[in-house]
Amino acid sequence: MATPLSDTPLSPLRTIAVVGLGTMGTGIAEVLARAGRDVVGIDVSEAQAATAVAALEASTTRAVERGRLTAQERADALARVRTSTELGAAADADLVIEVAPESYEIKQQIFRELDGIVRPETILATGTNALSVTRLAADSARPERVLGLHFFNPAPAMKLVEVVSSVLTAPGAVTAVTNLALDLGKEPVAVGDRPGFVADGLLFGYLNQAAAMYEANYASREDIDAAMRLGCGLPMGPLALLDLIGVDTARTVLEAMYTASHDRLHAPAPILRQLSEAGLTGRKAGRGFYTYQAPGSAVVVPDALTPGTGGTQVPGRPVRAVGVAGSGTMASGIAEVFAKAGYEVVLAARSAEKAQTAKARIGKSLARSVDKGRLTAEAAARTLELITPTGTYDDFADVDLAVEAVAEDLEVKRQLFATLDKVCKPGAVLATTTSSLPVVACARATSRPQDVIGMHFFNPAPAMKLVEVVRTVLTADDVHATVREVCAKIRKHAVDCGDRAGFIVNALLFPYLNNAVKMVQEHYATLDDIDAAMKLGGGYPMGPFELLDVVGLDVSLAIEKVLHREFRDPGLAPAPLLEHLVAAGCLGRKTGRGFREYARR
Repeated sequence: MATPLSDTPLSPLRTIAVVGLGTMGTGIAEVLARAGRDVVGIDVSEAQAATAVAALEASTTRAVERGRLTAQERADALARVRTSTELGAAADADLVIEVAPESYEIKQQIFRELDGIVRPETILATGTNALSVTRLAADSARPERVLGLHFFNPAPAMKLVEVVSSVLTAPGAVTAVTNLALDLGKEPVAVGDRPGFVADGLLFGYLNQAAAMYEANYASREDIDAAMRLGCGLPMGPLALLDLIGVDTARTVLEAMYTASHDRLHAPAPILRQLSEAGLTGRKAGRGFYTYQAPGSAVVVPDALTPGTGGTQVPGRPVRAVGVAGSGTMASGIAEVFAKAGYEVVLAARSAEKAQTAKARIGKSLARSVDKGRLTAEAAARTLELITPTGTYDDFADVDLAVEAVAEDLEVKRQLFATLDKVCKPGAVLATTTSSLPVVACARATSRPQDVIGMHFFNPAPAMKLVEVVRTVLTADDVHATVREVCAKIRKHAVDCGDRAGFIVNALLFPYLNNAVKMVQEHYATLDDIDAAMKLGGGYPMGPFELLDVVGLDVSLAIEKVLHREFRDPGLAPAPLLEHLVAAGCLGRKTGRGFREYARR
């Protein structure tokens, strides 16, 4: 009779079998072999096993060329890998990692067969990111030795490994694979058994919303992807990422998540089913949301949906002078951007003193650019000379474009637009930088709603390249063209979207942040583990809780409320934990405490 796992000194997991030699299985095999493990790669297809070996040879050759491996280390790693088409080859393995297709039937069959092959102390790990580890464990003869070991693609490069325990998993098994992950140079995060775990649980809801946004013709695929790359610093846009992951894979993961959560945010967007059933599953098929040079290629080629470069575009209105209303960080940043591009700028605040303070802030910003070698002292001086501070909006009489950057309060903005309507000359374009309020409400406060448009800059405006250009149903074509032309002159990337809550970036970003808060609220994972998972597994520059504390919990809550009110989706209701922290005055870095505590300056 076998000794219980918790009492048995575990082997150091020297021999490891990988079942399923697709892209992920091959990547895991490479990681293991390079870390000194003996690897048995198993696939039912002899051709696939041969392809995996060729891929290993090519990948390790590249590693040698880049100086990451010596020729001897490469030879040793390859010598540690053998392949088979029979599960029986796993008989001597200390650990088996299953990376077969996401199907209960396939995975359960593999686990049942392994029960009769491996030693009693062998640990069985599933690489699933969508299916229940508990359900797979329950069908095993030794459920205490079954757990999840979720690597991220490409496995050699991605640092995150999610170690997934079911209620049946023995602590010793978790310890053994966690230590293995550390030996492999990975960063293991311990999570419980629910579809998507941490990283994919947050990522796939966001990807699903992006697909639905595209399907609704709210914005083009190129603009959605550019908005999230430039507005959030993500390495890839969501639609390009869906093509990389596989549209069919994403649909499977979302189906599993929706079955567990019944959250409409996880109900797969119909376009995912349509593309999957048409065989347009992304890069691997040569076509998904985008069209690729060939199946498996990363090179996007133009297709019928690619925006044209020619055509009869409506010309914009001439813009020489720009008025910026406001005295905060955003207003001064926008004024700096326009002045750097050579525009004459009138910077108006509620008092001349506030306007002068805002100009002084711009002067300090320009001085920092000079110190860092990004700007000459002469260019900084010329830029500052182009900015005229004033305490009255009457000085907007001759501007061609007026941009408001005042408080995110609809009544305040409406009053300001009524004033701009009176003081600005006929034909001047009036723009709001709102991030969440209806642009058309600002337009209706004027007698010329056709001249009103949204220009949503991102903070800090001098550094962030994105501007969301928000047309209302009343915006004139030449006003839209004017703003697009101005964005090009100030070297910003403009993306077009309609007038609805959150526009592109906030409508996709804040539900993701809200879902992260719900994970903590439900005690599923810790702040640190969630932040680490999204940075290491999703390539995010900041974890969700780092970002929430930077943005401000009060600002985040206000945006969540706007999104919930607009879309009426229960899944968008702000997490109670977020509301409680705001009520307690814990607003993030600005108050010294949010989700974390910060040293007072």
